[in-house]
Amino acid sequence: MKITLLRHGKPNTPSLDKLSASDFSGWVREYNDSGLDLASEPTHEALACVEDCNAIVCSNLPRSIDSGNALNPEKIILKDSIFNEAGLPTANWHKPNLSPKLWAVFFRVLWLFGYSRDSESFKEAKYRAVKAVEVLMALADEHTKVVFVGHGVYNRILANELRRKGWVGPKNPGSKHWSYGVYKR
Repeated sequence: MKITLLRHGKPNTPSLDKLSASDFSGWVREYNDSGLDLASEPTHEALACVEDCNAIVCSNLPRSIDSGNALNPEKIILKDSIFNEAGLPTANWHKPNLSPKLWAVFFRVLWLFGYSRDSESFKEAKYRAVKAVEVLMALADEHTKVVFVGHGVYNRILANELRRKGWVGPKNPGSKHWSYGVYKR
């Protein structure tokens, strides 16, 4: 059995102009609603990976679904929010103004240390990943080779859970768009 955790393609990112932390929450909503950048095409390696699989699973976020469709829409068997990216917390601060990329890093670090205003906690994301891995394992049992088109942070959480359950694969499945890690049992 094989489960591949593949990161989605480059999304159609909202403006990267500086904004306040309170405005960042709207930016996160806009990012989660955005689909795949039209210029982001799957790599040859990602296409070969999907060619070798029997089923594709996506989160229900547009960037995951669009990426799955770009890889092979006929192989998509499941789209579910249990596979969505781990939430980003926010704050209601009006100063300073920073780029959304800096806010994302800042709030992700705070999230790892327990801050989770307006999002699920790290502990909740890990618990959700336990359930998501159970779904992926059941699908791998049925389809033998499954590709999950997921997200940077959540793929790492899933990778940790797969390895904890005895699957063999990299600790980090890849953080670049279209990168992936393969887990075997």
